[in-house]
Amino acid sequence: MKKILTIAALSIATLACKSQQKSTDGFVPLFDGKTTQGWHNYGKTTIGKSWIVEDGTLHLDASNKSGWQTKDGGDIISTESYGNFHLKLEWKIAKNGNSGIIFYVHEDTAKYKYPWMTGPEMQVLDNAGHPDAKIIKHRAGDLYDLITSSPETVKPAGEWNQVEIISLNGKLEFYLNGKLVVSTTLWTAQWFDMIAKSKFKEFPGFGTYKQGHICLQDHGDDVWYRNIMIKRL
Repeated sequence: MKKILTIAALSIATLACKSQQKSTDGFVPLFDGKTTQGWHNYGKTTIGKSWIVEDGTLHLDASNKSGWQTKDGGDIISTESYGNFHLKLEWKIAKNGNSGIIFYVHEDTAKYKYPWMTGPEMQVLDNAGHPDAKIIKHRAGDLYDLITSSPETVKPAGEWNQVEIISLNGKLEFYLNGKLVVSTTLWTAQWFDMIAKSKFKEFPGFGTYKQGHICLQDHGDDVWYRNIMIKRL
């Protein structure tokens, strides 16, 4: 009887394990929770020392400011680049903080000083405290400077927010805390018209790339990211 029960217990554990694997099928971690492997500063091969791993999070320690960014910080990008993708992650921001999740980043420092000059961004912000929150299309969850997110589902500074960004054959969707907040189509006449009316009109090539890196922005404020996973579509 004891042997039968043991076999049954093992069978249940095996099924549970398979169920867990199925729930994350196709997703691979972009951050292992222990190292900064798979990331580097934009235009470099190394990563700034102000990006630290602690308690399973990737934390930008912005205590040592350098202008609007952080000394030994900087914007970091994934080693690999992606076309069609489904990105999942969680973030929390310090009080009055600002950061961003940028995608389709084209790494070419001769043309673009910063990654945000190349690829679209999902805004990461403390809406209650940062001045950018007073600007339409600059609030948390927005497709930065292009489309206002709706409904507003962001949590307060210091609390975790769940993000999903899905880009498939030009169809772009942002989810924040389980709700669809932005939906648009990339690379259409309407898309380029939006860019022409935004701050990004100054950067030829912005929003044109269909393959690129994922970027986490250093905007000079403490920010934490965790459970970063991506699936190629």
